[in-house]
Amino acid sequence: MHYKSRTTSLCKLIFSFLFLVSFFQTTQAQILDPVKWEVRAEKISDKVYNLLFETNIEGKYHIYSQFLNDEDLGPIPTEFTFEKGSYKRIGKVEEPEGHEEFDPTWELDIKFFEGQAIFKQRVELESEFQSPLKATVLYMACDDKSCLPPVEKTFEFDLNTLRGGAETIKVSQKDKELAKQIILPLKLKEGVVLTTTQKKSLWNLFFLGFVGGLIALLTPCVFPMIPLTVSFFSHSSGGKGQGIFKAVLYGLFILIIYVLVSVPFHVLDTVSPDSLNNISTNTWLNILFFVVFIIFAISFFGFFEITLPSSWSNAMDAKASKFGGVIGVFFMALTLTLVSFSCTGPILGSLLGGSLSNDGGAIQLTYGLAGFGLALALPFAFFALFPSLLKKLPKSGGWMSTVKAVLGFAELAFALKFLSNADLVEHWGILKREVFVAVWILIALALALYLFGSYKMPHDAPNQKISVGRKVIAVIALVFALSLVPGILPNSGKPKLSWLSGFPPPTFYSIYGKENNLSHLQAFNTLEEGLVEAKKQNKPVLIDFTGWACVNCRKMEEQVWVDPQVSQFIKNKVVLVSLYVDDRKKLPEGEQFKVKYPDSEIIKKVKTIGDKWASLQSINFKNNSQPYYIMMDHQFNVLTTPIGYTSDAEKFYKWLNSGAKEN
Repeated sequence: MHYKSRTTSLCKLIFSFLFLVSFFQTTQAQILDPVKWEVRAEKISDKVYNLLFETNIEGKYHIYSQFLNDEDLGPIPTEFTFEKGSYKRIGKVEEPEGHEEFDPTWELDIKFFEGQAIFKQRVELESEFQSPLKATVLYMACDDKSCLPPVEKTFEFDLNTLRGGAETIKVSQKDKELAKQIILPLKLKEGVVLTTTQKKSLWNLFFLGFVGGLIALLTPCVFPMIPLTVSFFSHSSGGKGQGIFKAVLYGLFILIIYVLVSVPFHVLDTVSPDSLNNISTNTWLNILFFVVFIIFAISFFGFFEITLPSSWSNAMDAKASKFGGVIGVFFMALTLTLVSFSCTGPILGSLLGGSLSNDGGAIQLTYGLAGFGLALALPFAFFALFPSLLKKLPKSGGWMSTVKAVLGFAELAFALKFLSNADLVEHWGILKREVFVAVWILIALALALYLFGSYKMPHDAPNQKISVGRKVIAVIALVFALSLVPGILPNSGKPKLSWLSGFPPPTFYSIYGKENNLSHLQAFNTLEEGLVEAKKQNKPVLIDFTGWACVNCRKMEEQVWVDPQVSQFIKNKVVLVSLYVDDRKKLPEGEQFKVKYPDSEIIKKVKTIGDKWASLQSINFKNNSQPYYIMMDHQFNVLTTPIGYTSDAEKFYKWLNSGAKEN
């Protein structure tokens, strides 16, 4: 899906923010589609036809004209594109008269269509033309309160019958037969429901993003800007009250800009429920993240600066001066976002990578970015309200270079997680658990030595003193390194580093072999084998939707499944089936297929083992997050409401028992 790029303005930013809020509300429950299209052809002569696009728009919703007065400042117009073929278009797409009114949101006269509207495109065929003819329409539907995300639909015109319709979905009979293996004949026991969403600790992610924003404030790209910006607003024309208003608005715009960064990921999540999971587990994307984070770390160490093109920030600064007022404040906020990228970019990259490495990446990313943006925005509003406190801020100095260097070491440690994801998914065996932990120990020791002054970074002052704060952090780094040492030794009866579960590879991915595995119970890796064994033993099946790169899955295995009563229950009372939704091993050519999601236009190409299990989860259980646990018998009776991640072993044990009692 592609959207036409627009020049941002204040009105458009506010609109986009409102669209984002409404987008969250609609995508969590259902996908609203208030605009219905019917298409057909009209024959004018042997070679000339009219292609008719007729809308039926529900309620108070409306769509916009193709020809807006100011596309840069207005909403997204309706747009038609036509697949290339042996025909030519005669003129542009004709549209009906519609309505044109002054819209206070945009401060523009805007043309729109309500109810029914017919768009017409005349085409002339060439002699070798063959039906069908394909056309795509991109449109945005709004009502008087909010707007829905832009929608793109493709239609086909059969010029022989003059009929048209949605683009034909090509799912062969063979595909349908193969798809039956993942569409289960589920039966729910009384009182059992299949939850479509899981409660996630989103506010924890918001808090982590907020902490990341506070750290970014301490970097030399952002910290010196606080007194300068507040002073600018305090001495601007319009008096103290006007200055405070602009400073608060400046902070609000910073928050909105960062939240908007997550919008494309919500679009991906809507297009396909598995898209973000595929992104987060893609081998080459994880390697790319690894390389990028190494580059970020080297930049933080001071060997070079990563900056966006200066022309961007100069352009935004010029617009701020040109427009002034509220729009000027917005462009000032955008300028800060651009010029501070060399310091905030690596932290934002960590936030992006961390969100995509977990289930539910899009909404998690939004909460994380909101926390990050709020932390950056608050000081500007706060010190505008209480300018006398500016004097108590520490002065800029060499300590900010130390902050950047510490962040560089953190980036190195985080980069290793992405390489580990790729290694786990592909089963390369190059970064086993103990190797991963050993590298982290080396990074922690290198950090401690740097803070003690054993060596310097390029951006450090020649005679920089080693402050008490640096020494304290150095000691913490040493303690952390020592605490990791048990993780490189063979297990002696208890899991090592369970407090770090989810970051290193799982305990069974060890240089010492399977004998080092203390938490991973024997499991089948296909549902078919598990069902056969469950029938044979007359036990329920515990389906564990998991992933090689799933952080919370490792936490469950290494913190909850090792609980004696949980471990014994899984071992003796159920047949465990662990289905890895990110397994990139290709299915045999004859077992690959396409599946159409029920009650949806989504077509999924099932090419890998992970595709198969991810589709099975999404289609049958209306959920695409991991870990996710299902208890059912071999006749597909779901025995209890599914459950996701929980750190409470007692709660998980009770859930296991509730399913067993129903068997």
